[in-house]
Amino acid sequence: MTYQADEKGYYGEFGGAYIPEMLYPNVEELRSRYLDIMKENSFQKEFKELLKEYVGRPTPLYYAKRFSEKYGTKVYLKREDLCHTGAHKVNNTVGQILMAKKLGKNRIIAETGAGQHGVATATVCALMGIECIVYMGEIDIERQAPNVARMKMLGAKVVPAKSGSRTLKDATNEAIRDWINNPVDTHYIIGSVVGPHPYPDMVARFQSVISEEIKNQLKEKEGTENPDFVVACVGGGSNAAGAYFHYLDNPEVGIIAVEAAGKGIDSGESAATSALGKVGIIHGSKTLLMQTGDGQITEPYSISAGLDYPGVGPMHANLFKSGRGEFISITDEAAMKAGLELAKLEGIIPAIETSHALAIFEDRKFKKDDIVVVNLSGRGDKDLNTYIDYFNL
Repeated sequence: MTYQADEKGYYGEFGGAYIPEMLYPNVEELRSRYLDIMKENSFQKEFKELLKEYVGRPTPLYYAKRFSEKYGTKVYLKREDLCHTGAHKVNNTVGQILMAKKLGKNRIIAETGAGQHGVATATVCALMGIECIVYMGEIDIERQAPNVARMKMLGAKVVPAKSGSRTLKDATNEAIRDWINNPVDTHYIIGSVVGPHPYPDMVARFQSVISEEIKNQLKEKEGTENPDFVVACVGGGSNAAGAYFHYLDNPEVGIIAVEAAGKGIDSGESAATSALGKVGIIHGSKTLLMQTGDGQITEPYSISAGLDYPGVGPMHANLFKSGRGEFISITDEAAMKAGLELAKLEGIIPAIETSHALAIFEDRKFKKDDIVVVNLSGRGDKDLNTYIDYFNL
């Protein structure tokens, strides 16, 4: 049993490529070449150099002493918030911009929710001198204004998605429309482990540098490569895929995925796909999806712009369905409290996405000697206005 994608891009029953005929040439070109390109020595050399010199990897694996003492277990934080641009997203955009160059593409499009992927895409496009268009929901543009400004400073054109819920799902729809209209010169940098094959697998491979580093760093600190548990928040799920990647097929390592319950799983305002989702197809992939009885996509909600996606990547859908992953849903309130707590205990202000992962310790008990690695996927700068409004700071 493996929890990796097969050659057709399926994780168990989830995955695949369900795409309109007009997108087939783009997706097929990528599918037929991505693994060979990633194996090339020249690609690996440039990718690793950029991760080291530009992104600032390896990121530290930090033992959170006061946080650990409070919850009676050993908690390590994988500090992806210290990456250039402030989140794990840049690991993937560096890989994909190199992929786009190898494929001869000179125009990049992307979608973004919280804005971190948009910033990371705009960053690598500036680095390589390539045109960049980022689609972002109108509501997310309002609540993530600092990231919008960063994208514009980096030379990207930010296009508002004004349809539907005007959030991440709708930005993705707009990006796909653009790609259909510009099939020859454009590469679509998807920011998560979602979309048609090969995207979920390709993004997971680029993000797998996270778990690769965790193994080496844990060996040095604890004498073992294997934590007892790896914890990560899941919207689409790229930070989680990266943190789990090298542990997926290792039953000794528990996998905990944390979703956004919003105002409560049964409140009608939630993004807890594992609890509420049914099998469906979204953005070219068969996965678990929040939908009505007649198959219309339900509008997700989370206080975190990066977690309000109505589906989940096919890797995570399979981890849930198979029982390999333990899925926990966390409300807005619990996440916000956990973010503030980490700031006061460890001097680290986490992104609200990450705060969901940190919130599990209140109810999910671990043994004293358990080694629990939490992927600290991003820093809280982009969320300061939300923190300010929530806590009246």
